[in-house]
Amino acid sequence: MSDLTLYGIRSCDTMKKARTWLEEHGKDYTFHDYKKSGIDQARLERWCNEHGWEKLLNRAGTTFRKLDDASKADLNQTKAIELMLEHTSMIKRPVLDLGDRTLVGFKSELYQDAFNS
Repeated sequence: MSDLTLYGIRSCDTMKKARTWLEEHGKDYTFHDYKKSGIDQARLERWCNEHGWEKLLNRAGTTFRKLDDASKADLNQTKAIELMLEHTSMIKRPVLDLGDRTLVGFKSELYQDAFNS
């Protein structure tokens, strides 16, 4: 696996853990910063189809919690993607693109299993 892309926000603590893990295990990757480069709708749709929008939308973060009630009501995949496009910090992070699949969130065991399979 040489074409790894790690998606997220540079200052996020979980992102730092993921980057450290990849570097300590000698995995080359490209970092894609949502804040600087945004994210495209097609990619979010693929991730939602793979994992479900419920897993991808970070409802625990302050950005989501600050939304008005109307924005939080009646969530579905289309509405979740619209919110994530508008507020990229609502995308759960990191997302590690392995080429044939993606990992959402960071747990060292999850990464270890992905590279040992």
